[in-house]
Amino acid sequence: MAHDDGAYVAWFRRSAPYINAHRGRTVVVSVGGEALGGDQAPALLHDVALLNSLGVRVVLVPGARPQVERRLRERGGDVRYEGGYRITDALALECLKEAVGALRVEIEALLSMGVANSPMAGFRLRVASGNFVTAKPLGVRDGVDYQHTGEVRRVDVAGIQERLADGNVVLVSPLGYSPTGEVFNMVAEDVALGVATALGADKLIYLTEGNALLDERGELIRELDLHEASQRLQALHGQPHGETGLRLLDAAVRACRHGVRRVHLVDDGRDGGLLLELFTRDGIGTLVAGNPFESLRAATVDDVGGILELIEPLERDGVLVRRSREELETRIDDYVVVERDGMVIATAALSPHHSAGMAELECFVIHPEYRGGQRGDMLLRHVEREARAHGLERLFVLTTRTAHWFRERGFEPARLEDLPMERQALYNLQRRSQVFIKPIGRGA
Repeated sequence: MAHDDGAYVAWFRRSAPYINAHRGRTVVVSVGGEALGGDQAPALLHDVALLNSLGVRVVLVPGARPQVERRLRERGGDVRYEGGYRITDALALECLKEAVGALRVEIEALLSMGVANSPMAGFRLRVASGNFVTAKPLGVRDGVDYQHTGEVRRVDVAGIQERLADGNVVLVSPLGYSPTGEVFNMVAEDVALGVATALGADKLIYLTEGNALLDERGELIRELDLHEASQRLQALHGQPHGETGLRLLDAAVRACRHGVRRVHLVDDGRDGGLLLELFTRDGIGTLVAGNPFESLRAATVDDVGGILELIEPLERDGVLVRRSREELETRIDDYVVVERDGMVIATAALSPHHSAGMAELECFVIHPEYRGGQRGDMLLRHVEREARAHGLERLFVLTTRTAHWFRERGFEPARLEDLPMERQALYNLQRRSQVFIKPIGRGA
């Protein structure tokens, strides 16, 4: 098999679980007018078509800010914002109707092309749009009359669901309509939030200009759970930070609190970014998870395959003693795992020796790609708590290559004779493992 063929097969196998996991899921995608007006628009919309072909139920919410502003300037109108909202006068509303209408035609045309230069060329995709959002006026706030600017009042959930069930990509514009026939301009990101929460969407994806959320070192924040996101949002209020990042983080927190499982912030300038975010384990953007994206829990028999896959390279290199599937299944109650999006990325086992008041820490393994982020310390603390819950006062470990790591965490060198008699009898003289013991009693 050629190298390129092997890489393709490996990629496809890694992607297959995510393709299966997303089939039948509802995903709301918010994309700004900047991306839709640029050279990347055809590729982006082809990726949307690809999602639909894979069974993903897609709702697309396009923004039209630059298209509206261009029309306003051409007509000598004012571009006015207050508090993050456009003040939409009669001229701005007219420009908005034109921009949204033209954009809808362009999107429908590009989606009708299918995926160019691929076996999906000519794929028949249907797009459904309509008056799915009822709006209400923003009104007068702090003395500012926002005129024709509105916000989401109600979403036609049944109408959207019906079209999704028929296999359509549903297009929801940032225009909303009142029961009295008025038209209101809404913020596309807010519309996406309202639609996602009303539908109980599995995912809400914001395609943004650049990376929206950076840490103190200027590096991309890869993931936040709801608690962490809420804390960061509170800390950022009143602090200098990108307005887009703050607004989208607030939207992500609100979405998760209202039942959306996951919110993704993805750079719209990255070719294939939508696919990379959904069909690779760690994605390329920022994930805000309403439910824990990564969890530490007791292992079950269903985890045996994942544990074997995790420990096999270390067994092959002689770092770990080889364990059979039968042995793991028999002792699975002794194991805990760290699961990340359905994959076992760390494991450990606790083997109590009650007569000696000790427990052995066994099979302590973390996937090479996830050895940062304090996972080892988290796993060790959990094992220590479990040992104390058994009334044990000391934890010991036998290791050939990671002595320094355990010593840095309070383990001290010990002799073979310091171990329980039954464990001494099983000691492999050929491996010459070093023995370390740590006191873990409540007073330790």
